[in-house]
Amino acid sequence: MRVAAAQLAPVFMNRAATLDKVLDTLGEAAANGAQLVAFPETFVPGYPAWADFTDASTFNDADQKAAYAIYLDNAVDIARGDLDTVVSVASQLGIFVYLGVAERSESGGSIYCSLVAIDPAVGIVSVHRKLKPTYGERMMWADGDGNGLCVHDVAVNEGTVRVSGLNCWENWMPLTRAAMWAQGPQVHIATWPGSPETSGDISRFVAREGRVFVVSAGAVLREADISADFPLLGQMLEVGTRWASGGSIIVGPDGTTITEADKHSETIIYADLDRGQVRAERQNFDPAGHYSRPDVLQLAVDRSRRAPVTFTD
Repeated sequence: MRVAAAQLAPVFMNRAATLDKVLDTLGEAAANGAQLVAFPETFVPGYPAWADFTDASTFNDADQKAAYAIYLDNAVDIARGDLDTVVSVASQLGIFVYLGVAERSESGGSIYCSLVAIDPAVGIVSVHRKLKPTYGERMMWADGDGNGLCVHDVAVNEGTVRVSGLNCWENWMPLTRAAMWAQGPQVHIATWPGSPETSGDISRFVAREGRVFVVSAGAVLREADISADFPLLGQMLEVGTRWASGGSIIVGPDGTTITEADKHSETIIYADLDRGQVRAERQNFDPAGHYSRPDVLQLAVDRSRRAPVTFTD
């Protein structure tokens, strides 16, 4: 199975243009033989980097409100059909897609950090909303739920490969990982805003713990990627001109690095994965099998889609 991790810059806060970039990337990845491609966290329309590099918690700040309004306007509305073209192209190319998006809530006023899984034969098969936004992200995103804590069987020439996926620091959450390992993935997707210092060590750890291949995709974001009229650009420039540096990496189930992208570069990295290596590594450690004690330790997972209001007519 050939997989790809897309380390790219979004067309920042421009949903339509970033989706065009997604389509171009799908074509390039498919032309290079990829059967699965992963994109960074909230790649469409971009990660809200100003949460970390401005005074995002300032109450009633006009520039913060203006930036959020732009973000909300460009967030992905799945029910409206914003991803229909991506689904169509994935189907035409026969490529499975894990796409990080900022998803607009049903109420229209909140945003979820979502990882959308697109099966070329079926379409959208899951939308995983990040369980707990990290630190400054809580100024931007609502809490998700367990609805997307699932795995998918990706069709390949040799049969199927089971794949799981989590957003960013969810990969640090032990119980969340345990919920994924219990479903038997062989490949795990990890999406990131773009930091080798963050994604490298945890990708290697997750691979060794789960005895899975890990495909980590991180973005890059530079001054040239942001429109000059973005309300908070001036504040962001006070701390530097590069806010995301990539960190895309593919790791084997023994925790060794197969390939990784250069910092700050826009590129697609590829790897050919052998499922037999997963089976071999589970000989001495299977976290949800022979190296578990379900008689002593149990985990309950609620996979219902949560809503603030339930209507009964």
